[in-house]
Amino acid sequence: MLILLPPSEGKAADGAGAPLDLGRLSLPETTAAREAVLDALEALCAGPEDAALAVLGLPRGRRDALERDRALRTAPTLRSADLYTGVLYDHLRLPELLAGPAAAATRASVLVFSGLWGAVGPEDPLPPYRLSMGVRLPPLGPLGAFWRGHLTDLLTKRADGELVVDCRSATYAAAFRPAGAAAGRTVAVRVLRETTVDGTVRRTVVSHMAKATRGAIAHALLAGGADPRTPAELAAALNDLGHAAELRAPARRGVPHTLDVVTRD
Repeated sequence: MLILLPPSEGKAADGAGAPLDLGRLSLPETTAAREAVLDALEALCAGPEDAALAVLGLPRGRRDALERDRALRTAPTLRSADLYTGVLYDHLRLPELLAGPAAAATRASVLVFSGLWGAVGPEDPLPPYRLSMGVRLPPLGPLGAFWRGHLTDLLTKRADGELVVDCRSATYAAAFRPAGAAAGRTVAVRVLRETTVDGTVRRTVVSHMAKATRGAIAHALLAGGADPRTPAELAAALNDLGHAAELRAPARRGVPHTLDVVTRD
C-alpha cells in the first residue's frame, strides 16, 4: 500500500538536526530536480521582496517566510513527520506511528508531496520552508508540471503492484497522476458529510474537515496493520476499522476509483 499525502501549509518552526543534505532524502533519483527548485527559490528570495512574496502567493506581512527560504541550506532540519503540522497531520499522528509497531509499514507506505522536494518520506530530514506546489516559479514554471515530469516514471514503478491511496488535494495531485494499470489500483479519497433535514438525507463534499478524516483513515490503516491489495479490500478494511466507506467505480478505464468516506452528524 502506498499512501499519498499533501504537505501542511503550517509547519514546525525549528529543527535541531544537521543542515540539509539532499543525498539523505527519499527518491534520490530526483536530487538534481530538487537542486534546480532550490536554486530557483533562492534566486527569487534574493531579489525584490514584494515580487518574491507575490510569486509565492504570500501577503506583504510574511517577510519571515522569505528569510526562512533564504536559509534553507544552513537551517537545522527535522523529520518531515515532525515538520508538517495542521489538521491532517494532527489526526495522522506520524510520530506515534513511527515510534510503534507500525513504524516499518509507515516508512514504506507514506509519501508526502512538496512543491520544493517533489515527494518525501516521513523520516526525511528537512528544514522549515514555504513553497506551494501551486506556485509558478521562475524560470521553472508551474511546479505541478515540473514535478510531474520528474516523478511520473519513478512513482509509477514505485507503485507497481501496490494499492495507491490518494489523500492529496488537487494542487498536489498535479505532480503525479497514476495512469494505466496503476490507475486501476488507485483510490482517490473523498469525504462527504451526511445530514438529515426534514427527513431528507443530504450529502455534501467536505473541504476543511476532510483533512481530519483523511488523516484519521490513514492512521487507522497503518496502526491497524491493514494490508488491502485492491480498492474493494480497502473499502472493506476501513469499514471494519469503523469508518463508513463506499467505493465508486471509475467512469472509464485508466482513471482511479473514488472512495467516499461518509461522516454523519
